[in-house]
Amino acid sequence: MKLFRKIRHKLILETKTTQYIKYALGEIVLVVIGILIALQINNLNQSIKDNDSLNEYLTKIKTHTREDIEQLEELSKGRKQIADICKKARNSILQKTENENLFLFKISGAAFVDFYFKPNSGGYESLKNSDYYGKINNTKIDSLLAKYYGLVDIIAENEKSYNQYTVHQENYLDTQLDRSLILASAFISVDSLATKATPQSEYDRVFVDYTSKPAYRNVISLAAWQFDTMIEQYDQLTEIGHQIIKEIETITED
Repeated sequence: MKLFRKIRHKLILETKTTQYIKYALGEIVLVVIGILIALQINNLNQSIKDNDSLNEYLTKIKTHTREDIEQLEELSKGRKQIADICKKARNSILQKTENENLFLFKISGAAFVDFYFKPNSGGYESLKNSDYYGKINNTKIDSLLAKYYGLVDIIAENEKSYNQYTVHQENYLDTQLDRSLILASAFISVDSLATKATPQSEYDRVFVDYTSKPAYRNVISLAAWQFDTMIEQYDQLTEIGHQIIKEIETITED
């Protein structure tokens, strides 16, 4: 700047008006170029900061998706075990061999247990409520996330429908008979039961009566086929989850 002032001062003293105007214009151009470069650097720095912030959100989503996948694997495993038991119990009903498979009907009561997939959507919700959500609009990761959480909603509805049905049937069963002996048989050890006045045959008789009720068998039959659908949906969600993780890793590594 000192150099520019000296040149400008010299031109004014020598009354070289034309050269001074040319110089002034050149100085203006240099100033404009400097401003444009500064703006470009500022925009670049802001873009880097925005990408870093977006990557933080995406990394959190990736972590939560992995947690979801682990939960889905456990749910699939549990529901498959119950479905297999209920299929055997259903076949026993059709073959009229219930009395021969009393233990099978006892453990098929697991079909009444409430199972819910509880996804961790905190990272996704945070991104949607941030200023950075627009940066992924109409991208592959945007499509995958929409597909993922759309299927999450469908799974939630199916689980809610099934669990509400089992609760309704269980409440009805409670009005039909006293479950004291059934609960005792389920939660008290065999050795402890042997010390009671009630013989084992009576526990078994009550359980046969309980499992012969239509409400009980309806739940078994429903679990036998609907759990397969739920497991298929869990598998679909798991596959989309893996795609999300892979896409996020591609974005954050870039």
